[in-house]
Amino acid sequence: MRFIDTHKDRWHALGGEDGPPVSINPAPHLLLDSNQWHAVRAHWPDGVPVGLKLANDEDIEDFAADLPRFGLVALHFPKWVDGRAYSQARLLRSRYRFGGEVRATGEVLVDMVPLLSRTGFDAAVLRHDQSIEAAERAISFFPAHYQGDTRDNRPLFARPEAAQAAVAKAAEFLNAGAAI
Repeated sequence: MRFIDTHKDRWHALGGEDGPPVSINPAPHLLLDSNQWHAVRAHWPDGVPVGLKLANDEDIEDFAADLPRFGLVALHFPKWVDGRAYSQARLLRSRYRFGGEVRATGEVLVDMVPLLSRTGFDAAVLRHDQSIEAAERAISFFPAHYQGDTRDNRPLFARPEAAQAAVAKAAEFLNAGAAI
């Protein structure tokens, strides 16, 4: 999982309340919302990287035909308790086999990072008060899970090497707690 510093990010959205005019210059690494994309998709040149940012109430299915054209799909969490973007990410990875970056934006908390990773996100813009160091630690807490995820659909018991790693990590955690 990568954690994005928005000040150093190569992807950038177009400003303005109404978005770009239909005749925008197709600059690389533009991050467009669905209305902006629909306005320019017919004449967007192949080979120019473009990203799509979606609200969590938009249907992934509506963009299925265009997914190969996107290098990034940014999914928005308007509140940390609203998990619809998890389902969108899962659909992108599992059903549509989207190979580009899937990024979490909005109210993204450290506590969400393990589930973000399991559902198909590979990057996140953390909320301003969240620590990247804590987020990196959160990923390492659970090295394996009983259920499959978007990276490996086989459950833990079907992956002996992962099961052994999980048992070793749990024993390490328990031994560290016993020494306190």
